[in-house]
Amino acid sequence: MVRNIFRGITAYAGTFKLISKLNLWKYFGVPIGISIVVASTIIIAAYGLSDNFGNYISKLWIWDWGKETFLLISEILSGVLILIIGFILYKHIVMALAAPFMSPVSEKIEAHLLGVERHNHRDTSFAEQLWRGTRINLRNLLLELLFTIPIILIGFIPVVGIISTVLVFLIQAYYAGFGNMDYTLERHFKYDESITFVKEHRGLAIGNGIVFMLFLLIPVIGIILVLPLSVTAASTETVKALKAQNRLTSHDL
Repeated sequence: MVRNIFRGITAYAGTFKLISKLNLWKYFGVPIGISIVVASTIIIAAYGLSDNFGNYISKLWIWDWGKETFLLISEILSGVLILIIGFILYKHIVMALAAPFMSPVSEKIEAHLLGVERHNHRDTSFAEQLWRGTRINLRNLLLELLFTIPIILIGFIPVVGIISTVLVFLIQAYYAGFGNMDYTLERHFKYDESITFVKEHRGLAIGNGIVFMLFLLIPVIGIILVLPLSVTAASTETVKALKAQNRLTSHDL
């Protein structure tokens, strides 16, 4: 799996060149707009709601001494927690809404890598792609929250906090990469088959998602470039994995 994680990471190296070569930037306008709106909404919500949640949590401190300090800590922790949950939501909302726009990008990359002009694979409509993206990302969101929230709570234990931080990051990376890979898989596999394929190639998903998550740490530029680069990187490696396993049937070629 370590080797596949490395492959998922290094796939980003040629993304700018490939996007320009295939003239794909025009497809990213709407997804970038979606990304900016969703990210801005989350940041504003974290800033505005941290005081409210902080005041609520601070009521647990019944003593007068240290009340202001506890309030400040409560507000900071509330803001951080809202941001963490917010950006978990960010990934899946953006990926779901961007699905109909990312599928053509993935298809063009696949055609380029395989050297064919036209595929005979599953033909899906805009609405079907949107529903597929929503279904996949809703599933991933629920599972991610199921794993992440207990790990965050355990992370308040001294020393264990470092391990929990790494685990939360890797879980988020896996589901980010999962969503990016599915833009290619939706043309070849049904819902359940795609889930099985990603599980078999979880290293690729994690590697792709690691860079995805790191991009989100870059102010402004990160949320603009994260989708174009991560989808391009995921598409190239997913097509290679499908081809290596002969999962691209003859009618696809």
